[in-house]
Amino acid sequence: MFDSVFGKKPPQKGSPLAWEPRSPLSQNNSHQRAASYARVFRWRLPDGRTDAPKTVEVVGSFTGWQKVPLTRDGALDAWHVTLHNIPAHQTHHYMLLVDGKPAQDKTCDGMAIPRGPEEEQYTIQTDRGPRVFMLFAQTK
Repeated sequence: MFDSVFGKKPPQKGSPLAWEPRSPLSQNNSHQRAASYARVFRWRLPDGRTDAPKTVEVVGSFTGWQKVPLTRDGALDAWHVTLHNIPAHQTHHYMLLVDGKPAQDKTCDGMAIPRGPEEEQYTIQTDRGPRVFMLFAQTK
């Protein structure tokens, strides 16, 4: 059992201790899944704005650039959605869309220069040029 989790050979004396994931496509490990995690995306009306939008959506590399709607929660006065199975151990690009237009996400992990036509159509203008939001997808 431990051989299947930790590999067949223990590390050799003097070698660094490292865990290398096996390919999820290998025949012996077909029951294992690639690392992923879930993230809650939330958006609230900016201060001073009182008119509720018709739609709030998230779009990004983890959705194949397909729009995913956020649901309004009247008790929290916010829109939110939980996305599962976001591939871990990589950086993703995304954008929040309010009535189809890019909107600020104060909880993003950073901003990035858009890469490719999918990202270029969903940018927000900054003093350094057009940007998309970054999500550092890590697992615990």
